[in-house]
Amino acid sequence: MIMMIKREMMQQGMANNTSNNNNNPGSKKGAMMRVLVAEDDGDVARMCRLALESRGHSVTITADGQECVKAFRQAAAGEKGGGRAAPFDVVVLDYRMPRVDGLEAAKEILRLNRQQRIIFASAYVKETLMDSVKQLDQVVELIQKPFEPKVLVDLIEDRSTTKELKEINRLIAQLDPSRPSDDQIKELLDALKKIQKAGGI
Repeated sequence: MIMMIKREMMQQGMANNTSNNNNNPGSKKGAMMRVLVAEDDGDVARMCRLALESRGHSVTITADGQECVKAFRQAAAGEKGGGRAAPFDVVVLDYRMPRVDGLEAAKEILRLNRQQRIIFASAYVKETLMDSVKQLDQVVELIQKPFEPKVLVDLIEDRSTTKELKEINRLIAQLDPSRPSDDQIKELLDALKKIQKAGGI
């Protein structure tokens, strides 16, 4: 697995270098995005809202995973027939929350829409990555808490990560994600750090 990921990363890098170097495909800043945030800390939630709304994005704040899934369902119902791949451009989930945590919320959201882009906010990125591989059968984007508002905004606005994540998840699908080794998790975390050009981990 380690060699496969490295080879894929090298091929992706070569492809990016042959394109226009002055054009970052994931940096369409200025385009309004719809963002759903689940965060039980009121101060952090307000920080996220202010930072994202200052960039012109539409933000929905929920206090836990249960509220988040409810908001997602309502938005998805309103989008039926609207031609959107997912009701939100990105869902940001605090990993540890009361009632329903970020992982359980992500499971339900991905059950409703497998294409939904998700970012986990967690103080323990390695453990969070391992859980996402084992229980979601895929890698999702990560941002390590605590974080600066600009880092979150830059990560959300950089859409290029999504395409590169698909390549990594395609490889994971060929393996047994229920028993990832420590070396595999480390390699996945290193790969995620490379493709998250905006940082966050």
